Amino acid sequence: MRAFIFPGQGSQSVGMGAELAEASGAARDVFAEVDEALGQHLFKLMREGPEADLTLTENAQPAIMAHAIAVFRTLGLAVTKADFVAGHSLGEYSALCAAGSFDLATTARLLKQRGQAMQAAVPVGVGAMAALLGADLDKAQAIADAAAQGDVCAIANDNDPSQVVISGHRTAIERAIAIAKDHGAKRAVLLPVSAPFHCPLMQPAADVMAEALASTDIKTPAVPVFANVIAAPVSDPARIRELLVEQVTGMVRWRESVLEMTQAGVTEFVEFGGKVLGPMVKRIAPDAKVTSVISMDDIEALAKEIA
Repeated sequence: MRAFIFPGQGSQSVGMGAELAEASGAARDVFAEVDEALGQHLFKLMREGPEADLTLTENAQPAIMAHAIAVFRTLGLAVTKADFVAGHSLGEYSALCAAGSFDLATTARLLKQRGQAMQAAVPVGVGAMAALLGADLDKAQAIADAAAQGDVCAIANDNDPSQVVISGHRTAIERAIAIAKDHGAKRAVLLPVSAPFHCPLMQPAADVMAEALASTDIKTPAVPVFANVIAAPVSDPARIRELLVEQVTGMVRWRESVLEMTQAGVTEFVEFGGKVLGPMVKRIAPDAKVTSVISMDDIEALAKEIA
């Protein structure tokens, strides 16, 4: 069994998609359609930067999705070559696009709106996120609980057995970094993000997405989508809509999602448009076969494997 997986924020870089667009008409079509849907020259920003503008969450989110879908469509595989699709945070939208629940233009517009809403939810400087390295979920929860002191300090991403990300008020996150080693983490690193994603401070953004998704047509995906917040497969459009709203404030249960997929029989994971999730999957499921696909060479190699 096989899963197609799609990366989240942090996988963007200036130059992304440039080589692909030169080689692939399918990729050029994706970038052009996203540009038209958003009414901006997003692909020019992806290709040329500046990095500071690409990193803005309202640009990074649709850019990462566009790149992943461009790689996926260049490969030309039916999504039904996978038994499940899944994505990390915004990558869940890429997964839903690949599975046919959203068309490409709708996905781009939703992610632009999601990025804007997340950025606007908390004033710059009030929130922060940190990666706790060498800490499992239990250690991370203990650190977050001890650091909160009346502020928000929540687990945002349970990425793999050795990396958990916390999110909340900057004051609480700074306290967490200071006490992390005392609670058994190897180290704690402040993340270069513009807002505290996946925590209760994102409720205003969740409200915006509830309204946006309420008026969006969601089709039944061609294969089940593993939802971040429940670490389980879903196919019902109404349930997908609910879970995408919950995802804005909820924890990304990536480690559990990968474990559940392997327990369901998945032995092979293919990551489209990044090399971020692959290493996480190997730490969660060392016996799984993992392929990360970005370049034309990657695409051509994989095309020979999966006919």
